[in-house]
Amino acid sequence: MKICLVCSHGGHLTEMLELSEAFQGHDTFFVTYKSDRTARLKRSYRFANFTKDRLSLFSFVPRVLTILLKERPKVVVSTGAELAVPVFYLAKLLGIKTIFVESCCRVVHPSLTGRLVYPVADVFLVQWPSLVRSYGPRARYAGSLL
Repeated sequence: MKICLVCSHGGHLTEMLELSEAFQGHDTFFVTYKSDRTARLKRSYRFANFTKDRLSLFSFVPRVLTILLKERPKVVVSTGAELAVPVFYLAKLLGIKTIFVESCCRVVHPSLTGRLVYPVADVFLVQWPSLVRSYGPRARYAGSLL
């Protein structure tokens, strides 16, 4: 199965790499930001950080749409952050399943990214039981993933 892994280049990348065992045997590629850390990823599409360069968001959306159409992943998985939002909404429009894993550092309060992708996520996982109440009935707690 082809899987698109979406995460920013810091702690969210660290969390995604911690989950890498779950993706063994699958064809994976990353959508992430340009950085020294992401340059080492085997297969990735890297973009300017649009939190620092807001105008780059306008080029990000059509480029990600092109990537999703070209790669045709069966599922998009994200640990955050903000770049997951447009990717999840584009995936939803294309009928691609989405899985969001809320950051392990979010114990009581939901992340902004989590709140924005919750409506379109097919599977929404939290790592603390207290967050199920914060998000709602579609959020699932199955223990710590990391």
